[in-house]
Amino acid sequence: MGRLILEHTLQGHKGRIWGVAWHPKGNVFASCGEDKAIRIWSLSGNTWSTKTILSDGHKRTIREIRWSPCGQYLASASFDATTAIWSKSSGEFECNATLEGHENEVKSVSWSRSGGLLATCSRDKSVWIWEVAGDDEFECAAVLNPHTQDVKRVEWHPTKEILASASYDNTIKMFAESAVDNDWDCTATLSSHTSTVWGIDFEAEGERLVSCSDDTTLKIWQAYHPDNEEGVPTPDKQTVWKCVCTISGQHSRAVYDVSWCKLTGMIASACGDDGIRIFKETSDSKRDEPTFEQLTAEESAHDQDVNTVEWNPVEAGQLISCSDDGTIKIWKVTE
Repeated sequence: MGRLILEHTLQGHKGRIWGVAWHPKGNVFASCGEDKAIRIWSLSGNTWSTKTILSDGHKRTIREIRWSPCGQYLASASFDATTAIWSKSSGEFECNATLEGHENEVKSVSWSRSGGLLATCSRDKSVWIWEVAGDDEFECAAVLNPHTQDVKRVEWHPTKEILASASYDNTIKMFAESAVDNDWDCTATLSSHTSTVWGIDFEAEGERLVSCSDDTTLKIWQAYHPDNEEGVPTPDKQTVWKCVCTISGQHSRAVYDVSWCKLTGMIASACGDDGIRIFKETSDSKRDEPTFEQLTAEESAHDQDVNTVEWNPVEAGQLISCSDDGTIKIWKVTE
């Protein structure tokens, strides 16, 4: 059995902490929450401390933050219906652009792998795709409305310009730009969860996706491309995503976030039962019928709901979490 070892417990925000995000270099992270502030933390010696507090960008709760792949920009999504873009061009972080257009709360924001596109989603049921048009310039490239309810999460594919979104309508949708007319289209709908899909994350190569839901399960989805060896039909020559595994029985309440480690292949989940659980694919797992086992768990990782978990992109086995209890925790997973 593996172990989940607590390395650091950090406080600073007032109220619940909604999001944490590692910088691409893995030596800095940002956090956000109910207090309308973003904190940027770095490690000196063996101590994590807040280096910067950004408090003038939003009027309401900040739900999620994401670093651009180059690490120069930070995007924050807020319940005030805006997304702010922060950069450190002048040596100090400042808000250089505010993206407006959503009718109400923005729930999630995600940068494409190239850093040239940004996606946002909202309680207004829409997904927006923005093009980075130059320094601090963002243009709306698409407004997508295939979801019938609040959209909880957007996540770009790790290598391609394909976007996934997760919703209160119990589905996940995939979007890609059409080669014919350059319009963004919904190319797939992933249906299997029986309640809200809270979180999604791609595996390192992007051939699989993990999702977590209010229905207390995790699901693994496999991409089947046109002319696949397995003979899975692909109507209109579009990639089909099939649910090939359901991980159930471990979580007693809604699962709010999931992170698939790009270095180790481990999956971490954040749950409304205050727990963090780590899953690993078994050695005899098959591509079309994969099997995952629970490697380790911390049933009382936090005192209240765990809202976010994210693997460090550089240091294998290091995990960060945040919670309604107002704390951020950094963990080390050992196998």
